[in-house]
Amino acid sequence: MTTVHLLHAGYAGDRVGSSIVLVRDADALIVVDPGMVARRTLITDPLGELGVEPEAVTHVFLSHHHPDHTVNIALFPNADVVDFWARYRDDLWLDHDGDGYHLSPRAQLWLTPGHTEEDATLVVEADDAVYAMTHLWWRENRTPEVDPLAWDQAAIERHRARVLAAADVVIPGHGGPFRVTR
Repeated sequence: MTTVHLLHAGYAGDRVGSSIVLVRDADALIVVDPGMVARRTLITDPLGELGVEPEAVTHVFLSHHHPDHTVNIALFPNADVVDFWARYRDDLWLDHDGDGYHLSPRAQLWLTPGHTEEDATLVVEADDAVYAMTHLWWRENRTPEVDPLAWDQAAIERHRARVLAAADVVIPGHGGPFRVTR
């Protein structure tokens, strides 16, 4: 079974918190963007409700390197950390195949620079839908339309089209999921 669970719907305003997701795929337990939250139990309690201990997490996927998406990586001491460039385990820097790299059988990394040069999207073919965890959008209402921190807004638009063509559900960097209508 391949499932996607939103652990924490992020937000951006006076305070900032990332959308944090758990992906179960085969033997992989992948946490996406374990960044800033009001308290760490907002990550660990939902994991516990799903029967997952932090030590059991096999991968941490980072959509980009901003602290609001990375600050709680250390909660997962046994996980490989995967970003746009490589995967990291303890003191090892292990290259991966870049665009299309599979973290697990049904979860793959897409390079989607735009918000930053280092942006990546995790695309998961779950049993109920195809999900994309990404910072191509900030919120579930798809705002802001123009990213005020964008490294390359034109690239964002190109990558948004690619994601919308493939995904059924998008979980943006700072909000709840939205369904893609075609």
